[in-house]
Amino acid sequence: MSADHITKDMTMQEILTVFPGAQRALFSRYHVGGCSSCGFQPTETLEQVCASHNIPGVEEVTRHLEQTRELERGIQIRPEELASALKAGQKLQLLDVRTPEEHTIARIEGARLVTEAFAGELVERWAKDPPIVLHCHLGERSVEAAFFLMGKGFTSVRSLAGGIDAWSAQVDPAVPRYAAAAAHSK
Repeated sequence: MSADHITKDMTMQEILTVFPGAQRALFSRYHVGGCSSCGFQPTETLEQVCASHNIPGVEEVTRHLEQTRELERGIQIRPEELASALKAGQKLQLLDVRTPEEHTIARIEGARLVTEAFAGELVERWAKDPPIVLHCHLGERSVEAAFFLMGKGFTSVRSLAGGIDAWSAQVDPAVPRYAAAAAHSK
């Protein structure tokens, strides 16, 4: 398996290992992998998934996955970069897309929790060009949220790579680290 390129012969499990956002990318363009009727097995190859979902042109699907992976890499900001930007006083909105329970456990100073009401205000009333950095626990939900905002016309959206967990490990050890299961059981 090559981590550099996604190929038609890779299993979905291999693809999701090298590109965790692949399922989101497949669902958004081809309606594959988002529900039981359009799902796939981890052992199926990309070519088999395309055939079973009547998607012609596995090469185009592979290109789409590669382009989406590069876009995802491009919107991520490393914890050290964010810390430097905040220390330098750069004007940006730091938004926390975790649950209120997770926000109670640990938070980055100055981050605003995105509630359902706030999300509506953000999408409907905020200017689309000021810098926004989203974060979650491990950096997966914030990527989803970044793509959502980009789809709504926002032009300067980043996602904190590794989430608040990486922030705690690399920038501010005073921010508690926690297990995802513990946050959801509270």
